[in-house]
Amino acid sequence: MPNQALASLQQHLLAELSGDLSHARRLFHGRGLRWPGLEEVTVDWLQGVVLVCLFKQPEDAELNQLQGLLTSLAQTPEWAAAKAHSLLLQHRYSTPGSTERSRAEWIVGEPRHEWLVSEDGLRFQLDLGQKQNTGLFLDMRYGRRWVQSQAPGKRVLNLFAYTCGFSVAAMAGGASQVVNLDMAKGALNRGRDNHRLNGQDLSQVSFLGHELFKSWSAVKRYAPYDLIIIDPPTFQKGSFALTQDYSKILRRLPDLLNANGLVLACVNDPHIGPDFLIAGMAEHAPSLHFEERLANPPEFADVHEHGGLKAMVFRFIGEAENAMTSSAEKA
Repeated sequence: MPNQALASLQQHLLAELSGDLSHARRLFHGRGLRWPGLEEVTVDWLQGVVLVCLFKQPEDAELNQLQGLLTSLAQTPEWAAAKAHSLLLQHRYSTPGSTERSRAEWIVGEPRHEWLVSEDGLRFQLDLGQKQNTGLFLDMRYGRRWVQSQAPGKRVLNLFAYTCGFSVAAMAGGASQVVNLDMAKGALNRGRDNHRLNGQDLSQVSFLGHELFKSWSAVKRYAPYDLIIIDPPTFQKGSFALTQDYSKILRRLPDLLNANGLVLACVNDPHIGPDFLIAGMAEHAPSLHFEERLANPPEFADVHEHGGLKAMVFRFIGEAENAMTSSAEKA
């Protein structure tokens, strides 16, 4: 992190702290590769708490300079006007001799291990400084908004549900039933908390704490669905590898969907473009047709068109309609 890069980061943060802070959002996205020297830095606004993440270990001198910058940031009029009160620096990398991939230090303010934020009028409980992720992926804001708009009256399946952000959005949009599946039962428990925070009826929400590939019978028991959300990790040891296992999900979709059902399929690996999902769906579930790629929030701008989050919408047209479409195209 050269001095010039750190000066750019300071200027950018001061400007962002004077902007729209009405909801949780990213303030600085170095991982979009638009800021030379800051490619491994992100900064999030968590409505009073500023979270800075480092994804690569800096030199000691660079770390000292960054810590000094962050401390001075908390002395500025912009910080005060934003009503910021705490700053957490999270090291998202493993250090030599350690098996931990994340450690955190509170640079400003008292430790706040749990924290409430809002997004589009919905509330979410976050974990700060104790786990690698907070519990809410901010780049998926438009995805949650889209799910809410599509949800009225629908039966929804939320795969790799994590803390159930999509489920909360679906219920807020009027879904008739949501089924959440994730092998991490602790994350699902936080999902229950998020539903309760928003006053939602848990009798309409199911939580399946299972590994997906061993639980198709449980998933199918609630079928058919009108909307399926697939937002997997790139890699989860012993259970999921994106390039190897995504196809196993895609080929199951036609048996799980109602006619005209929708799928929101996501990939968040910068090295994998949207064609991975489009081609995969065409091969493994040809009755689902690609409709659109959802935009990412502007603060997640990426130097590469296909970088960052890929949130892709597909529609199930059904076997009969698919055959008619193919015949018409041939004619």
